[in-house]
Amino acid sequence: MARERGDKGDRDSRDNALVDFVVKIRRSACVVKGGRRFSFNALVVVGDRKGRVSYGYGKANEVPPAVEKAIKEGEGNVNRQKKISLRGSTIPHRVIGKYGASKVILVPAGPGTGVKAGPGVREVLQACGVSNILTKVHGSTNPLNLVKATINGLLQLRTREEVVALRGVAV
Repeated sequence: MARERGDKGDRDSRDNALVDFVVKIRRSACVVKGGRRFSFNALVVVGDRKGRVSYGYGKANEVPPAVEKAIKEGEGNVNRQKKISLRGSTIPHRVIGKYGASKVILVPAGPGTGVKAGPGVREVLQACGVSNILTKVHGSTNPLNLVKATINGLLQLRTREEVVALRGVAV
């Protein structure tokens, strides 16, 4: 359920490349005197498919405004996010992302493997631009925690050049 962000006159050309994925829409009910009053929560992942990814969480009384709020929050966060180090269409090394009780293991894969991931994790990886990867989830499968754990794991990635610069040794 991805869509490219269209051309809008008031945006820069760099913002037009953002893609968003709706991960989860939840309905909550408040019981009032006349019956039930429903509201909706939307979890959306926004990325540029070039190493930047973020998420947004919106709440409203209808689904479309909740999704729009989440997209707006995600677009604001994606520009502040650090660019993720990729190696071609996969990640440079194995990494474990954690958030709360969720743990996501990300393993690099060869060309042609595809994105082997469940919901929540898959959307983050696709929005980031990773097309070959293996994943495994341990612990909680709460979609919001899975998205945060995946982004946490991706931010831990380092290329060989970054490690050499940090350690100050020659390879």
